[in-house]
Amino acid sequence: MKILIVGSGGREHALAWSMARSPRVSAVYCAPGNAGIAAIATPVALAPNDSGALADFAQREGIDLTVVGPEGPLSQGLVDLFQERGLRVFGPTRGAAALEGSKVFMKNLLRKYEIPSAAYAVFDRREQAVAHLDTLEFPVVVKADGLAAGKGVIIAADRAEAVAALDLIMGDRAFGEAGNQVVLEEFLAGEEASFIAFTDGKTVLPLPSSQDHKAAFDGDQGPNTGGMGAYSPAPVLTPELERQVMEKVMYPTVAAMAAEGRPYKGMLYAGLMIRDGEAKVLEFNCRFGDPEAQPLLLRLRGDLVEVLEAVIDERLDQVTLDIDPRPTVCVVMASGGYPGEYSVGHEISGLPAAAAVEGVEIFHAGTRLEQGKLVSAGGRVLGVCAIAATLESAIARAYQAVDLISWQDCRYRRDIGRKALHRSGGPADG
Repeated sequence: MKILIVGSGGREHALAWSMARSPRVSAVYCAPGNAGIAAIATPVALAPNDSGALADFAQREGIDLTVVGPEGPLSQGLVDLFQERGLRVFGPTRGAAALEGSKVFMKNLLRKYEIPSAAYAVFDRREQAVAHLDTLEFPVVVKADGLAAGKGVIIAADRAEAVAALDLIMGDRAFGEAGNQVVLEEFLAGEEASFIAFTDGKTVLPLPSSQDHKAAFDGDQGPNTGGMGAYSPAPVLTPELERQVMEKVMYPTVAAMAAEGRPYKGMLYAGLMIRDGEAKVLEFNCRFGDPEAQPLLLRLRGDLVEVLEAVIDERLDQVTLDIDPRPTVCVVMASGGYPGEYSVGHEISGLPAAAAVEGVEIFHAGTRLEQGKLVSAGGRVLGVCAIAATLESAIARAYQAVDLISWQDCRYRRDIGRKALHRSGGPADG
């Protein structure tokens, strides 16, 4: 089989790494890929949002399966175009991807079908939103309706911060058309977890639980990012809670999408807030999480291609996942300044020694080759992942590798996985 992966981040490197191991796969292409992906797949100089060119490439090269990594191409209808051309593609259609592409659509769907989530109100005019703030208790969550690269969600501690967030989204248009509408949402306290599953529109086949670290700095301080690290499993999601999430969130959401005439096939990712034994939906994503894909795919021992094809053919009920019982952790190494302004083009050193650490896999995100040297080329640069018999050991291995890697102004959190260690009674330091 020939595989095409759309995207260029750590998630796509992990997908390429996983699918390249399939005995059925003869070639992997990635559009556009990155320096790490280029070691195991053929880079294709096409942008993820250039749907026509991607479909032309897939037809010309006889691609047997295309896997769409990021949310943008899904919301723009890449899957629809591939299907119209008779090409096999994994991911939800544009109508189904509205579950991530529009927070207003998502919140309205959850309310209509009584799927647990936070109270909210929607506004398309700044003045109305500002007036509504007087009726709310703080903190509140201010969300741009559309896609904003994981940065369109602002937790406002007081009225002044909420007004500033509304000005940023609706006045300054920091996220463009994504800010045409805003959601003012009740702040949910608790512990976050990620619940990611395959679905063919009928069957829901969950991966192990995982937990992302959204905030830029240790102790969950600083602005939200695309994710600074993740681990799996997440002890906060007990077996009882996992059953609750399947019964009250995952199956009802898939049924709701079908009832709305938007049948959902692909990855369904529920971002959850857990408190007092109850899970509520913070958001849905319509693809593998990033960085969660990295520790999750490190645990998947079976053939990922077989699972993806079962989703496309609507025979997921015939599939079981072979999961490594050992925990995994991923530490994201980022450019200084991320998620704000940062510089790129800095030479990265120490990768060979880091990759030699037992149980470690390093997935590239923002990297490129420049005159034969590996340099930084994005906000999130590397995902340093490790697997071990215990989470404590996996964390130690990951940071052992991280400490061997450096470039100018690189930074990372030192507390990835600490919450899980606290929960299990382990050491406090990551």
